[in-house]
Amino acid sequence: MNRIYFDHAATTPLDKRVLEKMTPYFCEMAGNANSQHYFGREAMKAVDEARDKIATLIGAKPSEIYFTSGGTEADNWALRGAAAAYGKKGKHFIISKIEHAAMLSTAADLEKQGFEFTYLDVDERGMISTKQLEKSIRPDTVFIGIMFANNEVGTIQPIQKAAEIAKKHGIPFFTDAVQAMGTLEINVKELGIDMMSFSAHKFYGPKGIGALYVRNGLTLGRLITGGHQERTKRGGTTNVPGVVGFAAALEIACAEMEENRKYVTRLRDKFISRVEKEIPYVKLNGHRTKRLPANADFSFEYIEGESILFSLDLAGIAVSSGSACSSGSLEPSHVLLAMGVDEALAHGSIRFTFGKHNTMDEVNYTVDKLKETVARLRKMSPLFAELKGEIKNV
Repeated sequence: MNRIYFDHAATTPLDKRVLEKMTPYFCEMAGNANSQHYFGREAMKAVDEARDKIATLIGAKPSEIYFTSGGTEADNWALRGAAAAYGKKGKHFIISKIEHAAMLSTAADLEKQGFEFTYLDVDERGMISTKQLEKSIRPDTVFIGIMFANNEVGTIQPIQKAAEIAKKHGIPFFTDAVQAMGTLEINVKELGIDMMSFSAHKFYGPKGIGALYVRNGLTLGRLITGGHQERTKRGGTTNVPGVVGFAAALEIACAEMEENRKYVTRLRDKFISRVEKEIPYVKLNGHRTKRLPANADFSFEYIEGESILFSLDLAGIAVSSGSACSSGSLEPSHVLLAMGVDEALAHGSIRFTFGKHNTMDEVNYTVDKLKETVARLRKMSPLFAELKGEIKNV
């Protein structure tokens, strides 16, 4: 069976060019970057070069890049670090209702410690209101965090405007750019971003390596103690191969961004067009134009998303029922509920995310299989039978 992978928002395959850059640091140059001998110095040299490259690509300084194990750690560090650094000044934080679970779970922990959170609403397209953001600011607000683009529905937020509002009020502004990095142009200085998380495995880099950008001049408490790595801010043996791969993947992603974006957008638009024309009772979730190029998130009425996912998997097609971090849960997506999607409809949602190695033939094959799957599952649905008048509601 030929397998089709349409779950690139969960993770992307490692680019072979990136693997070639990483391989020496697993093998003949496997020194600890904090060791003082030749192998350690060579490892640290590679880390420094990677940090310089990443900083240049996002418009930052090398001293503003801190390597982490991924986006989840970076999100945690931004929130918990801000709480530790600014808790005496104020305990009010502002984030959106559709943030990644790494943000929302951490916020829930901090609320138990006495911090207060305002959760911004989003409209039916998943977009925040910058007016509500500004109205939510209080004298004790010390943190504003808005994700760059949503991991489930792909909506791209007005980050520059939100950052301008935060700056006007003297409040640090953070964005989770895990889904956007490598796909959209991001210059932290031009956008006014103070802190930002991003992760290599979303743009054909290795898993287990991410970064937190922190603008020079900002104070942030430590999340992981126990070592002097990352300029004493983050303990733990440096993942040298991961760091090297991170920089290589981001460099390739930025160099090929326009070409890949146009290609993936064509795949996505073809998929959306066919689904909306050929499958009845469907709803495209997220902003129709201000969305990530790879993302097509649909709700299918009268059936469960999990049933669609498993049926497509049997046909060799990999998709997601939402965020990969929470798709094991039977609870409806918090993102869709925040957008006002009916709970029953939210249960029937599937996320298709495309990549640079996919083809138009794969898109067309998937739509054909999706049509068959939806039709078959609806035949078994009492709700759909009721709609068709085959079952009387008593």
